[in-house]
Amino acid sequence: MILNLDKNFSPFGNENEIGFQSFTFSGGEPHIKISTDFNANEIVTITHRLNSFNDLGLLCVTVDALRRMDIKIINLFIPYFPAARQDRVMIPGEPLSVKVYADILNAMQLNKVAVFDAHSEVTPALVNNSQVIPNHSFIAEVLKKIGNNIKLISPDGGALKKIYKVSEFLGGIDVVECSKSRDVKTGKLSGFKVYDDDLQGSDCLIVDDICDGGGTFIGLAEELKKKNAGKLYLAVSHGIFNKGFDDLACFDKIFTTDSFREINNEIVEQIRLNRVL
Repeated sequence: MILNLDKNFSPFGNENEIGFQSFTFSGGEPHIKISTDFNANEIVTITHRLNSFNDLGLLCVTVDALRRMDIKIINLFIPYFPAARQDRVMIPGEPLSVKVYADILNAMQLNKVAVFDAHSEVTPALVNNSQVIPNHSFIAEVLKKIGNNIKLISPDGGALKKIYKVSEFLGGIDVVECSKSRDVKTGKLSGFKVYDDDLQGSDCLIVDDICDGGGTFIGLAEELKKKNAGKLYLAVSHGIFNKGFDDLACFDKIFTTDSFREINNEIVEQIRLNRVL
């Protein structure tokens, strides 16, 4: 049985879907009423996009409601893991935010917690019974649209291990390594480097897990063009795009999934997770 808490997000389809009503009380508390028209011995899989603490709150009360209905086995699919980028304390006074979310999920004693393209190895290490679904099939879908005659671009050292696994999955597509510098106090980016002297007009696909403001990719696009790159494409598993798309016009096309939100922009092609899971 499936319980899709976001009615616009159904990564495993709508078959055997559990009905419910959810709303928020005037005091700000999320609430849910779940249909009781199913067998309590069923395995229930909850799907949700956790974009706020209120989304997490709705998940918490949903799990509690199911437990009170004597549901024993509950699985969870949250494609974008909140605070996954806050996976280390950079300066004194900051929280280890990813652990805060992990502790809350662990307290629910879920049978399985599946995440799509986790930011780092920290998230699955902190979450009990976790499963990470890689981005391989997503990137394969992207290549169906732009062709295989392309170089995969790793934006920084943190993405290296994952991008070589993508390359292997795709049959050994060339990888170009890149790097950048970030001021941990201000967040300012600088020092973009592309470790290839001449790309000779090759089309390039930057692959990463998250695009938030896009500063990494804008800076990298400039350096790739200096190294004679051809068309530039960007593929990110989780598209936040908090600064919009005007500054990302340097890309011929941007690809993302519906893991975080719905996007309607001519430069973006959204590949639904139900096509790649």
